[in-house]
Amino acid sequence: MNASESVALLRPAYNDSVVNLPKPSRQNPGNTLLIDADDTLWENNIYFERAIAAFISYLAHQAHTPAQIREHLNHCEHATIAAHGYGLRSFRRSLVSCFEELSGTTVTDDQYRRILSFADCIAEHEIELLPRVAETLEELSARHRLILVTKGDPAEQTGKLERSGLAPHFTAVEVLPEKHHEAYLALAAHHRCDAARTWMIGNSPRSDINPALRAGLHAIFIPHSFTWVLEHEVVAAPSSEQHLLELENFSQLLHHF
Repeated sequence: MNASESVALLRPAYNDSVVNLPKPSRQNPGNTLLIDADDTLWENNIYFERAIAAFISYLAHQAHTPAQIREHLNHCEHATIAAHGYGLRSFRRSLVSCFEELSGTTVTDDQYRRILSFADCIAEHEIELLPRVAETLEELSARHRLILVTKGDPAEQTGKLERSGLAPHFTAVEVLPEKHHEAYLALAAHHRCDAARTWMIGNSPRSDINPALRAGLHAIFIPHSFTWVLEHEVVAAPSSEQHLLELENFSQLLHHF
């Protein structure tokens, strides 16, 4: 799948006329902005994609094509996440499971170290902020309450936030085991969010946009060309009392907030 095909999968199933917040409008100060982290504030999935490409090349399975190996890895990731949650530890487990299931043998010590090296490259990568994220957050935080809302391994996610230098812009950080509409309802109640003035901002239809809309919040979809395939989903239409925006990049938030 190329980048344009990936973005097409994430586009809303309706035309731009349904987006019901006029572009010249700007919200008054005092909104609560719930902001995703990976692939919204900084690059993330591109490093996993590189690791997966290296893993597929290393496996070089004679009986399976690269596409088939990738599909099987997706199934392994589904199972691993259900049992162990998100994060690099789960990714390592998925790679090993995929290798053993497709090769029909248990990995040797050398193979195990080589497979782990693909994931270790991700852990060692510097945080690469997406364009104008730092400046945009600084300006937004002067007018609105910003809460980081991500999912995964708490130590990994908070570590990335600290290394990014963005932590001072957020009044709170929530690292959730899963981002479904019940989680958003609980989060909104805990932080005393007024749904009419609360917006979830992110690149994932499955984890950021659709569950936030189901929880009665507004949402802002900022597509990323390499959003993780397990996060692909058609963006739902908002209710008549909700707003849904699709922006080209993070800095466009300043046109509305």
